[in-house]
Amino acid sequence: MEQLTSQKTFKNYLYFWSGQLFSLLGSLVVQFVIIWWITIETQSVIFLSIAYFLFFLPQVFIVPIAGVFADRWNRKIIIGIADSLQAIVTFLLIFLFFIEITDYWLIILINTLRGVFQAFHLPTVNAIIPVMVPKDKLSRINGINFLFTGLIQIIGPIIAATFLAYFPINQILWIDIITYFIAIVPLSMIRIPSVKKKLEGAKKTSFKTDFKMGLIVVKTIPGLLSLMILAMFINFLIRPFNVLMPYYINVIHNGTASDLAVVLVFMQIGIILGSLITSLKKKWKNEVEIILVLTIILNIGYAILAFVPTGFFFLIGIGGCIFGFTISIIDSIYLTILQINVPTDKIGRVISIDHTVSMAITPIGAIISGPLAEIFGVNNLYLYCAFLGIIVVLIFWIFTDIKHLASEKKSELGKFIDNMDDVKT
Repeated sequence: MEQLTSQKTFKNYLYFWSGQLFSLLGSLVVQFVIIWWITIETQSVIFLSIAYFLFFLPQVFIVPIAGVFADRWNRKIIIGIADSLQAIVTFLLIFLFFIEITDYWLIILINTLRGVFQAFHLPTVNAIIPVMVPKDKLSRINGINFLFTGLIQIIGPIIAATFLAYFPINQILWIDIITYFIAIVPLSMIRIPSVKKKLEGAKKTSFKTDFKMGLIVVKTIPGLLSLMILAMFINFLIRPFNVLMPYYINVIHNGTASDLAVVLVFMQIGIILGSLITSLKKKWKNEVEIILVLTIILNIGYAILAFVPTGFFFLIGIGGCIFGFTISIIDSIYLTILQINVPTDKIGRVISIDHTVSMAITPIGAIISGPLAEIFGVNNLYLYCAFLGIIVVLIFWIFTDIKHLASEKKSELGKFIDNMDDVKT
């Protein structure tokens, strides 16, 4: 594999990344506004569950396909098309709200289309990091990425909640169109390196072969599959936190859009604090153990929500802050482990498989959150999920090979994975 990264590609990545932060801001405002609108209009945990279920469903089925395309096609074109189509869908939403066609199912369906385009966007953006960022900067750039993403995720809900108090939805949605045009400028001006094979005359492989190759890489790295499966269970158990939070704030605690925004800000403050730590710390030891311990702490923050008295939004924010702090460190360390262990020409496929495995039961978690909340109550459901999350972590540590996952690729293992293209799958 050619050494693709250089100081120039790193500067180009920072330029590209700055534009993507604006794109993220627009997306966050739109998502906040849509979900709050569904909460207020329906007052139903069932409708919230369906909306989240349909939004995440494409990420389970499309991300694996998108990851293979990210390794085979022009990544710059994929990102540009995904961003453009998402802007077009937002414009359709603006038009529908303007002419007052606001059927619940139609709005949910259009929001699902946004999930489809994000499913192509996510693995492609992650796949270009190791081909544009030097290896010695990967850990820090992941931490800085989470830091600035956290800042944007603080600003997004505040902007959305503030605008909801003064403007109709169709006017607020224009923010996404504006940020799209800001993001497309740096994307159009930089060159994203393509991944080239070592052998000039290497045979083109089929989609099926590429996908199988990604699976072989995952199974070859000791403990990686176990870590992915653990992530799948944790994502399932924390799903009610995200799905039911608007209902939890509005109905359980009699809150407003501003109260929801405040809670989300607390959570993003936690993310920023965690990101500061990961961006300042150059190297981690015992990464897997750190991930497991932080996952337990995450579930403690989750459990706090079950005991908060009505209207105590500050306490809800504290629980959210713990949640965000641990998530940011876990994600940064986890992504660094992947980027170091997996060859750059296979990273798109592996990231897609990782995303698919970890998200595989996320739609199920979303769709059953509403019915379970109806049965147990939102507070009790939060408590039960937090308790189960701690139990699952302990089971994986004791009974799986997760503890053998290395943070640095062994030389022989690296050579074996790099030469897999010569092996029939």
